[in-house]
Amino acid sequence: MRYKPIILITGASTGLGYALAELLYNFDQYRVAITARRFSQIKLRERFKETENFKIFDLDITQEKSRKKCLHEIHDLWGDVDILINNAGICYRSVVEHMTESDEQLQMQTNYFGPFALIRDLLPSMREKGRGKIINVSSVSGMIAMPTMASYSASKHALEGASEALWYEMKPYGINVSLIQPGFIKSNSFQNVYFSHNSNPENLGPDSAYSDYYQSMGPFVEKLMNLSLATPENIAKKILTVVQTENPPLWVPVTLDAIVFYYLRKLIPRRWLMPVLFFFLPKSNQWAIKHTLRRDDIGHFNRKNKAS
Repeated sequence: MRYKPIILITGASTGLGYALAELLYNFDQYRVAITARRFSQIKLRERFKETENFKIFDLDITQEKSRKKCLHEIHDLWGDVDILINNAGICYRSVVEHMTESDEQLQMQTNYFGPFALIRDLLPSMREKGRGKIINVSSVSGMIAMPTMASYSASKHALEGASEALWYEMKPYGINVSLIQPGFIKSNSFQNVYFSHNSNPENLGPDSAYSDYYQSMGPFVEKLMNLSLATPENIAKKILTVVQTENPPLWVPVTLDAIVFYYLRKLIPRRWLMPVLFFFLPKSNQWAIKHTLRRDDIGHFNRKNKAS
């Protein structure tokens, strides 16, 4: 009987995870476990009829009990997972000052702590078999941070740093580690961002110290996503290529902007690159102009009606 590797995909209810589920649904050479939180499974169960090679499991990546239960159910049904695709994630739109400790915890639990806890649970069986693939879905924000997305960027930087270390640790055991690095994707995911209490548009007055940032960055990100040629479907195909490649690379930028930023970060010193990027952010020269007390080049306060 031909062996069929077991693939576990987290965060399959929308976006890239859903596109992966669609792509792998009819692949007979794999056994595929797609996961989502219980309240997000209605759409999946309407779309996908479970088969002997395709199953839907309940998983809240932030909860240890849920992770253990999911892996136990997959093990009892098929055996140990061979290929983990850590796709589940959330994104807060908030400046640093507007985040709370609980917001930060949820961001990191979903995008970093949970995925790496799942990895730790799977590493012993992969080491014993002498093979396995860990594919972590990162972001261009894991390369270069963006304003109003500090915590999201931090979580993706953490994911990238730990994955790089894991690549070294797992290489002698025959386990591959790869980072999928998408940039802007043509989708409606910008509508699914999380807000802290103070960054929520319902609580944010027009004269807030950071209102310029939110009014600029939200439409800017939406515009770039609408203009992008990358779709969840074509990125899912690139992830499948990583799955099917014997020794895939660690870094896999999968959109044009991600490739550009990948090389910009390597070729241009950050102390030069960051001012250039700041200049090209929409209306950045007007940000906080009504609130700042920063002195200008001749020693005067920038804020109107303030003397030096």
